[in-house]
Amino acid sequence: MTIAFDAATPADLPVLLRLIGELAEFERLAHECVCTEASVAEALFGARPAAEAVLARVGGEVAGFALYYQTYATFSGRRGLYLEDLYVRPAFRGQGVGRGLLAHAAAVAAARGCGRLEWAVLNWNRRAVGFYESLGARPVNDWTVYRLDPAALAPPPDGG
Repeated sequence: MTIAFDAATPADLPVLLRLIGELAEFERLAHECVCTEASVAEALFGARPAAEAVLARVGGEVAGFALYYQTYATFSGRRGLYLEDLYVRPAFRGQGVGRGLLAHAAAVAAARGCGRLEWAVLNWNRRAVGFYESLGARPVNDWTVYRLDPAALAPPPDGG
């Protein structure tokens, strides 16, 4: 079996949106999946791309994707790469597609001189946790992720 890894192009937007929807369903977060073809197109191919995506194909059929973006670590003074999403369709799991997507992202990070490749995994996704640990990845347990949602990002009504 040959797996091809290709950078996503604007022509891939419909399939990429389907994959994002499948991932949202798998992660039990479909209610949060509000992206559109236009918003993903702007993020990946707009004037200031925010992220990059790569598609994995097996026999010409799209098997999964990885989406990542550049970060920066002030203490090391080096760039990093953050793997926002890695998804393999169920029919292709256990065939090296996920390993290949992760290896692709790692190669991009290395080629760009990044000091690290990081990602998050849902705690209940034991299969993914086991997969990542089998590759030598380690959890970073001394940090807690915080998030401000859109309502918290809005300026206060009094302008203060």
